[in-house]
Amino acid sequence: MTIHIKDLYGDSWQEQAARYETIRQGFIETFGDDQGTAFYSAPGRTEIGGNHTDHNHGRVLAGSIDLDIVGLARRTNDGVAKLRSVEYPRMDTIELTQLEPRKENSGSQAIIRGILARCRELGYQVGGFQCYTQTRVLKGSGLSSSAAFEILVVTIISHLYNDGKIDPVEAAKIAQYAENVYFGKPSGLLDQMAASMGSVTAMDFADPSKPIVENVDFDLNAYGHALCVVDTGGNHADLTPDYAAVPQEMKAVAKYFGKEFLRDVDEREFYSSLVELRKATNDRAVLRAMHFYDDDRLAHEEAEALKRGDFEGFLKMVNASGRSSQTLLQNVYSPAHPEEQGISLALTLSEFYLQGRGACRVHGGGFAGTIQAYVPFDLLDSYRDGMESVFGKGSCYVLTVRSCGGVKVEL
Repeated sequence: MTIHIKDLYGDSWQEQAARYETIRQGFIETFGDDQGTAFYSAPGRTEIGGNHTDHNHGRVLAGSIDLDIVGLARRTNDGVAKLRSVEYPRMDTIELTQLEPRKENSGSQAIIRGILARCRELGYQVGGFQCYTQTRVLKGSGLSSSAAFEILVVTIISHLYNDGKIDPVEAAKIAQYAENVYFGKPSGLLDQMAASMGSVTAMDFADPSKPIVENVDFDLNAYGHALCVVDTGGNHADLTPDYAAVPQEMKAVAKYFGKEFLRDVDEREFYSSLVELRKATNDRAVLRAMHFYDDDRLAHEEAEALKRGDFEGFLKMVNASGRSSQTLLQNVYSPAHPEEQGISLALTLSEFYLQGRGACRVHGGGFAGTIQAYVPFDLLDSYRDGMESVFGKGSCYVLTVRSCGGVKVEL
């Protein structure tokens, strides 16, 4: 897909054009000139419904957002992929003759290598390229800067070597493969699908090889609310065991019933087996399975509420989802660091500032990072001021939904 910069950014297109020019200058400084280049963009994402449900083949509701990563790229004939970013000046260099997984790779280099390898395995053309990037998708913010980066790279390969024919669902699966196999992160498909599809999308991963996706019309402005994400800070460096334990414990419950994923376990059978299930697994695993059933159902019901224009019903479901994450899924702080509870604090403060209106919930993987809030316009200034007085200036981001995923951008 190709889109004009004015259509992509609307009223802020001139500000973005200046940013694009900065990226162009960075490319020239890095690679010598900008002959034969083109711009590409991929968005971050916000999870709306379905917290930690995708990795057990559940349903989710998510949207791409106006914060994006932009890359200027061109083909080369040397069989080498090179990528450099404003944020990380080290050059990622991948030779196309050496695409096997490597433990010593950095994150971005492993991702690029994995995407190239998977594209080739699937029969797509791959080749060398040069790319210079700059991102507005905040690291560690729960907005999935990693998925945005992955979708950007797939989009570049799609346009440089495959006439833009890698469709959004295939792009997401390629990106997930690179993250799972080459980077070693056992993520579901939510992040990549949301960044690839664009707009607000309901997704059903009962069969991840053929996910059912449906765009949902959702104009938050029409309901007089702003979508906010609050970055509570916290250290993400040692949270991998916490993230990994969630799908592991859910799958342990599924295994008790002879299944691999909870989506394939009948909920009534689950509840009728709690006594023996507690002995076979543990209480936290049982509670997390309860969350899966609740949030899998809520993600679907939220999408249906939006389709019929029941915004108040949608907000009640968002709050219910948040309570389920907090009490059943238990991903609002790390059990290894109970003294750090920024998410719990942010949720409590949100309820105080929202005065019984709007809604709030943990956002993304949890344990540290961000919360999401739907804030009435008349409370937005006071809400943002209150949250930033605790978590720091600029910690409360007001987001808008972007209509497209990974795209080539015309100036």
